Amino acid sequence: MSIADEFDEWARRGKDRGMEERHWHTAKEALRRMPVEAGETVLDLGTGSGYALRALRETADIGRGVGVDRSPAMLANARSYADDPQIAFCRADFGGLPLAAGRVDHVFTMEAFYYATDPAAALREVERVLRPGGTFSCAVNFYAENVHSHGWAEAMDVDLTLWSAADYRAAFRDAGLHVAAQDNVPDREVEIPPAAEFPTEDWDSRAAMVERYREFGTLLTVGVAP
Repeated sequence: MSIADEFDEWARRGKDRGMEERHWHTAKEALRRMPVEAGETVLDLGTGSGYALRALRETADIGRGVGVDRSPAMLANARSYADDPQIAFCRADFGGLPLAAGRVDHVFTMEAFYYATDPAAALREVERVLRPGGTFSCAVNFYAENVHSHGWAEAMDVDLTLWSAADYRAAFRDAGLHVAAQDNVPDREVEIPPAAEFPTEDWDSRAAMVERYREFGTLLTVGVAP
């Protein structure tokens, strides 16, 4: 099954809203850290339901938001949720963005970059569309150090890129982006039961669950265009 087919099915079943709710735990912190100013243009890679752009319109008064996704059904849902002429959605691969060079102030992606068919090409495209000094905030839960996420590839039955934190930094630099920051953003909203309640259906120990949500959380790498 292709990535587009997989997420089309998710969108038809309403799972895009569930993704939005779960990702919001750490996405809101990643969005808060973005140096976004009123009137700027933000590109959201793997936009899903479009929640990040809706949030940035409400909280940062961005001038234009563009959401890119490969799933037609996800894009259809996103358009139905965003009654805002300043937010647009289009279908495209990350390695071929339908935007002119140097026209974007900030690029954001949450839990989507590892689906890129060619991640190196995707990063070159991000560098191309960013204005000088523009930023790329790349947030992922599926990465090498987070061993608790490694089973997702089999569960999804699609090809995913499993990079380490160091791999992300190196790839950003290879694409011409300066690495401004890299951090683990903890998920403090998932409730972790007391040790006496373990093992659970999903976790063998409380320590493992704490590690997953409070220590590994979301890996956030921030690049800056020269």
